[in-house]
This record gives sequence, C-alpha cells and structure tokens, in this order.
Amino acid sequence: MTKGLNLSLAVSTGSLESYSQGVRNIPILSAEDEHALAVRLRDHGDLEAAQQLVISHLRFVMHIARSYSGYGLAQADLIQEGNIGLMKAVKRFDPDKGVRLVSFAVYWIRAEIHEFVLRNWRIVKVATTKAQRKLFFNLRGAKKRLGWLTHDEVNAVADDLGVSSKDVYEMESRLSGHDLGFDEPADDDSESFNPSPIAYLQDMTHEPASIVEENDHKDQNQQRLHSALSDLDERSRDIVQNRWLTDDKMTLHSLADRYEISAERVRQLENNAIKKLRTAMI
Repeated sequence: MTKGLNLSLAVSTGSLESYSQGVRNIPILSAEDEHALAVRLRDHGDLEAAQQLVISHLRFVMHIARSYSGYGLAQADLIQEGNIGLMKAVKRFDPDKGVRLVSFAVYWIRAEIHEFVLRNWRIVKVATTKAQRKLFFNLRGAKKRLGWLTHDEVNAVADDLGVSSKDVYEMESRLSGHDLGFDEPADDDSESFNPSPIAYLQDMTHEPASIVEENDHKDQNQQRLHSALSDLDERSRDIVQNRWLTDDKMTLHSLADRYEISAERVRQLENNAIKKLRTAMI
C-alpha cells in the first residue's frame, strides 16, 4: 500500500494557497492501491479507506473547480462543493467496473459545482429545469466566444440542445442581466434616474387604508353572493351550498338520491347555478 496517505497528513485550511500546496503534495494512488482501498470500503465499510480515496483525489477537484472561476464565485467555495461531489462518488464507486475513480468521479464533482453555481451566481435563479441548466452552461460558454448571438446562431444552439429558439433568447436575456440592490441609493442625476425596487415594491399588507379597502371588498362580495344565492330556486341553492359552501361536502350521487334524480342532472343544475352566480358577481 502506498504510504503517506494516512490522515495524519495535514492539509492546511488557513488559506487557499496553502491548501493548494498541501493537496499537490499528496501522492497519487496507483491503480492497484486504488482498487484495494475501494474493495475495503465496499466489502467492509472501511471509513479509513474511504478517507484515503478522497484525500488522494483532492487535486483533481481543485483542477476542475478552476474551470468555473469565471462565474465570480469564491474558489474555496467551488472546491468545497466539488469535494462533496467527490465524497459522493467514492461512496458509489464500484472497483470491479474496470474504470479509475477519477473518471467516475468527474460527473459527481461537476454536478455539485453546477448546483452551487446555479444557486449562487444570481440572487434570482436563472435555471431550474434540467433543460435550462444544460442551456445555461452551454450558452454561457458560447457567449464568451461569440458575444450576442445572431438569429442563425440561436437556431443552431437550439437544435444542438433540443430546445426552442425562444428558450435560447430567454436564457441569453437572463445571462445578460444583473442583480439590482433592493435598497440601492438613487442616482442624483435625474436624466439617469433608475429607482431601486424598494421605491416601487412596497408591502401594503398592513397599511391601514389597504386593510379597510380589502375588508370593504370582502363585505361587498359576500353581500353580492348572498343576494345571488337568494335569487336561485330552492333546489339549485341547496345543491350549491352542499357542494361548495359547507365543510362536509356532499357528492353528486348523494344529492341525486335526495332529489330522486340522476347524478348527471345534479351536475347540470350545479353548473347552471354557478353560471348565474358568476354573472351576478360581476
């Protein structure tokens, strides 16, 4: 077994530079040593073997994390997320598949870093679905090379990624935007005045005038509803009340048995009554 991989090896966390130096000094495992450690982990749950597998591959995480430095996020955070992906890969690694751990772990390392980038690159998420995430990373790389995309380039990107041109334009717009501070100070120059959201996104929930207005609106709606219900015939009113206005709602079949008609007829009466109520509430 290769020596020097025991956990007494201190990888400094005092600074990114010292951490990088410490990681570079960790020897790389041979294929035989890697396989033996992976077998110990899989067959015996050997945590020391898992730790040695993780430590010996930290340099690869650091290398991958550098490729995401263009997003303006702290390199230490990117490395930390990549290390989480590495640990997940070590847990799932099968030494009998005939591939090295580094090849298997690349997917997991990148997946964790991708999630971190998408969560933190902007305050507002720019990509949530799988298709949007794929588009985000591919389109951002293309824009670095091409700047604003032409119509033909947009169509080409859409065809390559299996999305619509509209999706590409939308993602391009998101990538080109920037976060605006909620209470950012206003510019004194009136010609370039661009108010921050706090100037127009006000919470009026507890404002007295809004509360009075809301209560009046609810009271008027209730009065119109009672008036509209009173204009219905007794059977229709009873059906609506038992189907919509009580906690213990009745089924169509229960009302059909009460009035000795079919469930379909109850449904028709219910629909007609609701149409009348909607008209009266306008």
